[in-house]
Amino acid sequence: MATTSGILAVDIGGTKLAAAVVTAQGDIIRRDRVATPARAPWTTLSTLIKRIQATASDIELVACGVACGGPMKIGGTEVSPLHIPAWVDFPLRQSIAELTGLTTYIDNDAKALALAEGWKGAARDCANFMAVVIGTGVGGGLVVNNQLAVGRSGNAAHFGHIVVGGEIVGHDDRPCRCGGRGCLEAYLSGPAVERETGRDPMYAPMNLKVRNGILLGRAVASVAAVADISRVVVGGSVALGWGGPFFEAANDELVSRSKLPFTAGISIVPLGLGDSSALIGAAAVALAKINN
Repeated sequence: MATTSGILAVDIGGTKLAAAVVTAQGDIIRRDRVATPARAPWTTLSTLIKRIQATASDIELVACGVACGGPMKIGGTEVSPLHIPAWVDFPLRQSIAELTGLTTYIDNDAKALALAEGWKGAARDCANFMAVVIGTGVGGGLVVNNQLAVGRSGNAAHFGHIVVGGEIVGHDDRPCRCGGRGCLEAYLSGPAVERETGRDPMYAPMNLKVRNGILLGRAVASVAAVADISRVVVGGSVALGWGGPFFEAANDELVSRSKLPFTAGISIVPLGLGDSSALIGAAAVALAKINN
């Protein structure tokens, strides 16, 4: 007989797929992960999810929460993540609900990160902030007056597609996977850095880390002027791997670009929950719906 209840949490990333059981208090009590395959991602994901469910026979799973890259239709009925080319209008919510037998709630991975960091992480004292994920792609989740911005189609705060090209990068029109040109993601994402340098993003040269920090700070300055936020929390393996020089360059550029009185004092900081943030955020997606 189940002695406790929890959320089945699923994180769908460009480099890894992860699943966990998370309590209503935000504690992870089961977890597993695998590399994201280049082909047949649903086969791999469904096997992972069933494996986690099999280890949780003593737990009452009340819902499934999913964090996935976008774009997607509102509620995750269909997803077309740029970092998983095999999925175009993939019926993710129905697929997971049928697989698990659980009511399933889906949102963008960066929006899930925002929920997690506002709940238990580096933005828990903020009512107005943005969360950013820099990894295989660049995503964003915006919180205004303690409410997650959703937007007309559920795709609000696609931060990676702010245009940042200019003299600092030598040209304005680097193509982006979205079909546009000069997007932040076309410079900062892991694949973009690998194409530019020919090496793993973790081993990018210092001048590129600093340049990309400047680009992040420039994009944040634009959001700060529009959304009146007080903090930006950054996660993702690429950004966290670049560490101090990247964050210092980002904050210096943010200060130099933010001269309106209400933009003073904004900071760009690493996430507070480490590699647990994505799964806690996926659980928070479901809990936010259940509790409302």
